[in-house]
Amino acid sequence: MRALGITAVHGSLDDVDVLRAAAVRADLVLNAANSDHEPSAQAILQALEGTGKAYIHTSGSSIVGTQSAGERVDAIFDEETPIIPSIGRAARVALNKYILSFKEKGVRSVIICPSLIYGIGRGPAKHSIQVPWLIALAKKGGVAKHYGTGENIWSNVHIDDLVDLYSLAIASAPAGAFYFAENGENSMKQVCEAINCTLGVNAETVPMSLDEASREWGEGAAQNTMGSNSRVRAVRARAELGWRPSRPSLIDEIENGCYTECLVTQ
Repeated sequence: MRALGITAVHGSLDDVDVLRAAAVRADLVLNAANSDHEPSAQAILQALEGTGKAYIHTSGSSIVGTQSAGERVDAIFDEETPIIPSIGRAARVALNKYILSFKEKGVRSVIICPSLIYGIGRGPAKHSIQVPWLIALAKKGGVAKHYGTGENIWSNVHIDDLVDLYSLAIASAPAGAFYFAENGENSMKQVCEAINCTLGVNAETVPMSLDEASREWGEGAAQNTMGSNSRVRAVRARAELGWRPSRPSLIDEIENGCYTECLVTQ
């Protein structure tokens, strides 16, 4: 953290007194640590109440996810589409509503809801999880594999485009705003085909059963992430904030070497 020019405050998300004190000192708070940890969000928001400061919270587009065992679902959501979350994401949706309610309590509360994030991060963690998981599995078995047919689709967003959106939201997002973040979409099978291509594997991708996928990633991740659909459109970010994502697509990044480190070391 020091090497990145960041001064760390020691503690965990459960150390609410530490969080409150840090929030009071801060010019704004951006929560990129956990989409579901209610006590930390409550502590920070209560500390910011009446200050007019910004609280930018990171959610995730699995709130609109549809479990489909790897089959395609055609439902597409933007910020105006009503959400009926799955049981596994009901608590996250409720927390989002709680956070946005603080616009009435003197906090500029804003939620950014990314879809599948790809690209190389500039912090301690270089990659998000889904693509490295698929690469690791392909390396282990000699061919890329997906849960079910792999026709399920996730929207996705490049990490650098996402950073641009955070910057715009910090500068001018109004209190109570909610923004999806995406710049395209792909099926899991398309991602696996790109991985095969990058690994030089001249073979069809391989479907897995729920038992097989659960052994690799856990049943929750298999059902809610790797075998679900999460299709969103970032209408409001483009219209309200002038967000213009421009980085390479997910498939281009896989095929052009973005994940070389994963291909070599995992």
